[in-house]
Amino acid sequence: MEVVAQRTPRRRRGALLEQRRYLAPALIAPAVLFILLLVGAPLVLAVYLSFTDATAGSLHGHWVGLANFTDQWQDENFRRALRNTVVFTLLANAIVVVVAAILAHQLVKDFRGKWFLRFLILLPWAAPVALSTIGWLWIFDSLFSVVNWTLIHLHLVDRFNPPQWLGSPNLGLAAITTVHAWRLIPFATVIMIAGLSSIPKEVDDAALVDGATGLKKLWYVTLPLQLPIAIIAVLFGIVFTATDMAVVYILTRGGPFNSTQMLPMWAFQTGIQSGDLGAGAAVALYLLPVLALVTVLMLLVAKRVEVT
Repeated sequence: MEVVAQRTPRRRRGALLEQRRYLAPALIAPAVLFILLLVGAPLVLAVYLSFTDATAGSLHGHWVGLANFTDQWQDENFRRALRNTVVFTLLANAIVVVVAAILAHQLVKDFRGKWFLRFLILLPWAAPVALSTIGWLWIFDSLFSVVNWTLIHLHLVDRFNPPQWLGSPNLGLAAITTVHAWRLIPFATVIMIAGLSSIPKEVDDAALVDGATGLKKLWYVTLPLQLPIAIIAVLFGIVFTATDMAVVYILTRGGPFNSTQMLPMWAFQTGIQSGDLGAGAAVALYLLPVLALVTVLMLLVAKRVEVT
């Protein structure tokens, strides 16, 4: 009787976990706890620091209200970093969308060696960002650049005055945009391949019967069906690009003359390297409402254009 009495509560607990209203929270609880500890706690701390004059070595400071935000807005370096971040994000994601769409439409076709080509395309995303960016640092080197070597031998540039990819303001911004687009293209390509693969074969057959081929099929059939998932790919690309610091830090450190300065890099230099934690937190939080608004708008657009 005692054994039966001990088994009964266990069975009841097991039966409770088999119910969806208990099983779902139990399964998602570890992920929610992880996000709260890894993202929520630092975010709350950053919000607190942004309203104080806290400096390095201490997480306490005097309350200054919005002074950190207004002071940064009046700083020319901050405004330049904000402009560069917007331009950098838009250009990189425009390149990503176009190239990923072309690659996805080609990679869904059947041809010999498709798996190997997919493997090569995924490599930039799988490689550690620091390692791959250091490789680009060598490619854009002022003395041993393989790009300049190729251009010189093609007689496209002056061998005695080759382009300084990381030493010129315009070329520096173009270089980091290229590297970041190169890193994001595999991610967007995989998402778009998934979107194309999810289109039923019957839809293609119906389009063929109706005479929709080539550009007509792309414009009236493929793009409307692929648009919701493409918007999600763009959303992730915007967030990854606007908040990334590794590429800029390794390639240019924000130079020359702050011409490639981005908000994450400026927040790091202000809050960590300069020791002004309050101002650095304020710089970082400037992106929060912008990215939140962009996320909400793009999700609403994705829901509206979703084809049922």
